[in-house]
Amino acid sequence: MLQLPESKARMKTLVSVDESYELCRHLIAKYSTTFYLSTLLLSKEKRPAIWAIYAWCRRLDELVDGPASAITTPETLDLWEQQLESIFAGHPLDNFDVALVDTVQRFPMDIEPFRDMIAGQRMDLYRSRYETFEELYLYCYRVAGTVGLMSTAIMGLDTSKNTAPWNCEQQPHNPTEEEIALGIAKQLTNILRDVGEDARRGRIYIPLEDLARFNYTEQDLFEGIVDDRWRSLMRFQIARARQFYRKAEKGISYLAPDGRWPVWAALMHYSGILSVIERNDYNAFTKRAYVPQWRKLRSLPVAWMRSQVL
Repeated sequence: MLQLPESKARMKTLVSVDESYELCRHLIAKYSTTFYLSTLLLSKEKRPAIWAIYAWCRRLDELVDGPASAITTPETLDLWEQQLESIFAGHPLDNFDVALVDTVQRFPMDIEPFRDMIAGQRMDLYRSRYETFEELYLYCYRVAGTVGLMSTAIMGLDTSKNTAPWNCEQQPHNPTEEEIALGIAKQLTNILRDVGEDARRGRIYIPLEDLARFNYTEQDLFEGIVDDRWRSLMRFQIARARQFYRKAEKGISYLAPDGRWPVWAALMHYSGILSVIERNDYNAFTKRAYVPQWRKLRSLPVAWMRSQVL
């Protein structure tokens, strides 16, 4: 796919826009049931656009973390970035691109968050450790915080919320920091949920300064040791992730009304993973933390109420 010259790629017969969106829908339904459930709460107009963005992000992530990661090089990501430029120019090169081309035309958005995400994936090609949280934060912004910026172009903002009729010069709040915070929170949750899986690949995303703070070593992590040091370390990490969730909550009310419920649902479902880790006695090495489907469904009325009053 990525090695095709542009001239040849354009000669390919690509699927229709509707068929492309269906490919994106199938991808998200297969790989992210939690996020897919949240997207079903969106309007019929906005829902497919979110699928298109997710499909692009997922396929990019697969280049670095999927089965083909062994052959992924910086040049592979260079080609992916060229393909991104083609998408924003209105020229799809493969079947999935068709939906994203349609999305960026219907919901004008900045290309920079997409470029930043590619930069984040580049980090995974040469980094398997992060010394400080500041270093990890940059990675989390690039691979996840950017998704909030992409999505808000589709969700839309409620520009009437804080513009007083007697003050025409008042500027509505733009919740950029809150949008990024939700992505950071979700990525930190992924790191804690997948710590055992990452360790088996030789990766440690928990900042090394935090391991040292609790006298827990890299070797302890690779051996999957769950003791009081590990529990204290995990409590510290979970508390940090929840701080970002709380910051993200403050920005949801600034979204367009029809975008608030799905965002609240996604936030509640994802943050619930942290509670499962706690119930598993912080054993993220041999116990997979996930929120059961019935619990997700049960939380939807609460998410709806929050979207109305908060």
